[in-house]
Amino acid sequence: MKRGRKTNEANSSSSEETTEKESKRHKIIDEKTIVVQSPDWANLLQDIILQVFQYLPLLDRAHASQVCRSWNQVFHMPDLWRCFEFELNQPATSYLRATHPELIKQIIKRHSNHLQYVSFKVVDSSKESAEAACDILSQLVNCSLKTLGLISTARPSFMDLPKSHFISALTVVFVNSKSLSSLKIDDTPVDDPSLKVLVANNSDTLKLLKMSSCPHVSPAGILCVADQCHGLRELALNYHLLSDELLLALSSEKHVRLEHLRIDVVSENPGQTQFHTIQKSSWDAFIKHSPKVNLVMYFFLYEEEFDPFFRYEIPVTHLYFGRSVSKDVLGRVGMTCPRLVELVVCANGLRPLDEELIRIAERCKYLSAVGLGECEVSCSAFVEFVKMCGGRLSQLSIMEEVLIPDQKYSLEQIHWEVSKHLGRVWFPDMMPTW
Repeated sequence: MKRGRKTNEANSSSSEETTEKESKRHKIIDEKTIVVQSPDWANLLQDIILQVFQYLPLLDRAHASQVCRSWNQVFHMPDLWRCFEFELNQPATSYLRATHPELIKQIIKRHSNHLQYVSFKVVDSSKESAEAACDILSQLVNCSLKTLGLISTARPSFMDLPKSHFISALTVVFVNSKSLSSLKIDDTPVDDPSLKVLVANNSDTLKLLKMSSCPHVSPAGILCVADQCHGLRELALNYHLLSDELLLALSSEKHVRLEHLRIDVVSENPGQTQFHTIQKSSWDAFIKHSPKVNLVMYFFLYEEEFDPFFRYEIPVTHLYFGRSVSKDVLGRVGMTCPRLVELVVCANGLRPLDEELIRIAERCKYLSAVGLGECEVSCSAFVEFVKMCGGRLSQLSIMEEVLIPDQKYSLEQIHWEVSKHLGRVWFPDMMPTW
């Protein structure tokens, strides 16, 4: 009897312990379930919400700001509005999303004094979109911009505006900013007087100026910028603005060492554009002052217009030929461009460039990137070129159609031979068949 009583007591005790453990386990599960199913989004740290908002498109950001009071407070934090890109187009002529006009009004009303890094992206070619950008610019009277970019992805846009309207809006920013460090105004009707306003208010802070295809700016206008903005480190302009006086101004003792100079050499009408010559002494003074500068030149010329170029040594580092270029010009490149780092030739014709490539490999000791499009090179000459350049060729983009098989190498063999000299696996680029 006693043994049976003890057994019953033990079973009862064991059952109570099991029930208690299960109860605790269910309680823990319930508590976890409550935590997972009911997160308190409103009490997320504002720093975390701010980082998330910075990755959202403007419209999604505006919708998210309506979730709760905390998120709305983050939406209006100054840090969220220091960098902003206005996207402008006309819904009737473009399927691309634009910044909603009502949002633009709210941004100008509540956050214009917070804006510091601003760009305007006109994604269609309508005059109305460019006018909208100018209207916004003219209202930025209470902000102190550090960077401004006017980007027209579909020409002509800004060039279609009345010049006075554009200049009036732009000078509002120049006068009120006082601390512009970066200005990108390609394909705009900016002129010499407006550049003088820029210099008068931002000469101590301007470091980057990009203004290719600005037909109303003269060499004297850009020279004014170089004379006064001694902190300028990056400059991009058309060749017609380049002069001996400009290079000498950039080489003065008061001027910092330029890091990047981009020059677009463009001809729209064959035979109707006259290109001047820059003196070798001016280039020498420029390189002596800024020995590590990257000199980038884009050529969009017809073959008969290359005569003034590559007649003597030029310190170009990156060279791009956007149109067909003759064997003679490429041969002169090998003789006159000892600082060349990158060479891209989009087209040449049907005459093999064997000798020209070998000469470039011999003379251009810093060459590390080459791209060849519609050209012809024998497989043997190409292998010799790669062998001479060796492992310093970090980028080698050659269309398969460029390589002409000969008695020494076929297209199948050249892959292995070039890979051996480069020290890595290499294949020529293939033209898509679709």
